[in-house]
Amino acid sequence: MPSSPLRVAVVCSSNQNRSMEAHNILSKRGFSVRSFGTGTHVKLPGPAPDKPNVYDFKTTYDQMYNDLLRKDKELTSYTQNGILHMLDRNKRIKPRPERFQNCKDLFDLILTCEERVYDQVVEDLNSREQETCQPVHVINVDIQDNHEEATLGAFLICELCQCIQHTEDMENEIDELLQEFEEKSGRAFLHTVCFY
Repeated sequence: MPSSPLRVAVVCSSNQNRSMEAHNILSKRGFSVRSFGTGTHVKLPGPAPDKPNVYDFKTTYDQMYNDLLRKDKELTSYTQNGILHMLDRNKRIKPRPERFQNCKDLFDLILTCEERVYDQVVEDLNSREQETCQPVHVINVDIQDNHEEATLGAFLICELCQCIQHTEDMENEIDELLQEFEEKSGRAFLHTVCFY
């Protein structure tokens, strides 16, 4: 078992739904966790599929919430699709979304929620100058971007983190552990090791 708690990052595109649901569950289970997005902007569903609400990563969850409240006078669409509830949860966890590429903290484990985000995280880590040669395991767990799948995916991520936390030798046991999780969950995981 690792001598100190795993330092975990969960990353999706906008740091709104999937990464924040996992952040919420992992933090309640006692993990040292941070969450991020990799997009250039934060996007939330808008009045039409081709008209998303777009925000800068500096915009707080509270500001997004109030902006959508203002846009949705009857409180129907953003309430019914769960966006206001999601933002309310998010602002209780941290003030604003964070962009992975702007974070220089070290993690033991980075979990991404879709292959495109996994590629962006690996590309960013590989473009950094190696300083400590500390390994970081990057694992992709494909999770559809809707509320139900985000919740199911967050519990799967939490279970995976708990199993990794309890390994005697993460470096030598992680491949076998991921294979067991693939069989159990019916999902394929991407996995690579990068170095800080």
